[in-house]
Amino acid sequence: MSTGVLEDARRERWRERCGPGISMRKRRQLQRRQRQSQTQDSPLLAAVTGSNDPGRSWRRALELTEASAMETRPQEGRKGPPPRDVPPVVGLLLSMALMNALLYLCLDRLFISPRRSTEDPTRCPHGHFRMGPMSNCSPWLSCEQLRTEVRQMKRVGEGAVKRVFRMAWVFGDSDPARKMGTSRRPWVERACLSGDQRQDARKTSEVFLSEWKERKVALSRLTRLEVRDDFLHGLRMLKSLQSEHVVTLLGYCEDDNSILTEYHPLGPLSSLEATLNLSKYRSTNTWQHRLQLALGYVAIIDFLHRSPLGTLVMCDSSDLPKTLSQYLLTANFSIVLNDLDALPLVNRSTGALVKCGHRELRGDFVAPEQLWPYGEDVPFHDDLMPAYDEKIDIWKIPDVSSFLLGHVEGSDMVRFHLFDIHKACKSQTPAERPTAQDVLDTYQKVLNLLRDTTTPQTREML
Repeated sequence: MSTGVLEDARRERWRERCGPGISMRKRRQLQRRQRQSQTQDSPLLAAVTGSNDPGRSWRRALELTEASAMETRPQEGRKGPPPRDVPPVVGLLLSMALMNALLYLCLDRLFISPRRSTEDPTRCPHGHFRMGPMSNCSPWLSCEQLRTEVRQMKRVGEGAVKRVFRMAWVFGDSDPARKMGTSRRPWVERACLSGDQRQDARKTSEVFLSEWKERKVALSRLTRLEVRDDFLHGLRMLKSLQSEHVVTLLGYCEDDNSILTEYHPLGPLSSLEATLNLSKYRSTNTWQHRLQLALGYVAIIDFLHRSPLGTLVMCDSSDLPKTLSQYLLTANFSIVLNDLDALPLVNRSTGALVKCGHRELRGDFVAPEQLWPYGEDVPFHDDLMPAYDEKIDIWKIPDVSSFLLGHVEGSDMVRFHLFDIHKACKSQTPAERPTAQDVLDTYQKVLNLLRDTTTPQTREML
């Protein structure tokens, strides 16, 4: 194609786009302005300016112009206003809203109803301890440290070791249980004292007030080697059950048969009334503090029933004084369990139940299932005594709580609010008694209800 024909074609196309009467000079000026104002992203501009060959560039421009015209013709034939372009800001906002919705759904699915951790982050890891003003955790003291760093001061108490063993029911022809028509029972775990040791149990160990790095500690030493296995069993339980509900273990030495624990000068829980009558602690002798103690006691029972080792039963609880002696009163008026050598295990999956000793129990403090069920006409026989589970601890909660509440102003009001749950605890049928968790929740609700709303007139109205 000749140059003249191309030039005529250019002029004709230019007239169609820009109208007649535009000279070549005007055209060049318009082209220059378009190159300055338009971006380099335009295909038409790139076709015109991107090549050094004028003929090839203009041919490419004509092709792009025709293609654009073909695309716009169907739209020109449509009726109605032309579609509006969505502003970029609106699109950005919609994208952000969609991303936020997706992110919310993902996080909600990942973290919905997170379970509360049962571990206290302020406590030390297993094998370590911290007490009093200590800021860091220290490992349990070794035998060498107990011998060289702990200074024994004076004897402050005695301890008893109870045997804990498992036994199975094996019936023979002469077994009295067969004569009574008693069905075969599963494994039974016991916590008891052997016959001779029962009379001299209080001499199995001694407790000494001692000092370690200018801190008061309690050092327990075994005095009768024949019960060493039971002493070590109590140590294993103490190591396994370390928590806020159990006295803090500081160290031990199996070679020397000694255990070092935190010292609590207020002594056992049985001395509560004497402690609160002291002028130093009279300000804490209120129903609020006493209800907190009762709540702490129930929390310990709940901890034992759901311990890391399984469902444990507090067997050292044949009467109220014996029960109170198993716990210590801390300086901040909380309760910790101190005696852990009689905690038999209930295992329902294997049918394992418990017996607390092999003596006949009497009185209203123990649960009905702990009493001899065959009447006065049948002599007590340990092999005939049925086993039981952890619900014996639930039966005793109202009596222990009544002691802890005392008879201060407001205590009757607390008893009124706890009446229903205590009545359920005293059900003759063990399965109908609430769990320790149920009792604990009720205690907490009563405390929250009465803490800020009680007035001196409330007790009078009740």
